[in-house]
Amino acid sequence: MVTLTDAAVTTLERVLAKSAAAKGLRIAVLDGGCAGHKYQMGLEAQAGEEDAVLTFGPVTIFVDPASQPLLTGVVVDFVEGIEGAGFRFDNPNATGSCGCGKSFSSGASAGGSCSSTPSAGGCGTTH
Repeated sequence: MVTLTDAAVTTLERVLAKSAAAKGLRIAVLDGGCAGHKYQMGLEAQAGEEDAVLTFGPVTIFVDPASQPLLTGVVVDFVEGIEGAGFRFDNPNATGSCGCGKSFSSGASAGGSCSSTPSAGGCGTTH
């Protein structure tokens, strides 16, 4: 389903170590964003009843059933560059993406449009 690079595992291990309550990281796909779907990541105390639970060494990932098909084959990396640092999703299910890289479309999404002109909400938000 989801694969984490070594850089992502190292970064997430540090983040999880700072939270006594967090036992893992939830990765989900929600409707929204400029292109139809957007990624969401957040610390979680436990898996949901129907979640897929993936383990990468010291890091545990929780994925809800609705997100699983859209995250099949996804590689999550942590990158650092001149524009900053953050997680990058390489998603083979994406048929398009927004210029900001925060949202994507798949064959199942209607998709919107994203411009480089800032607007209320901007890229990665629900329109």
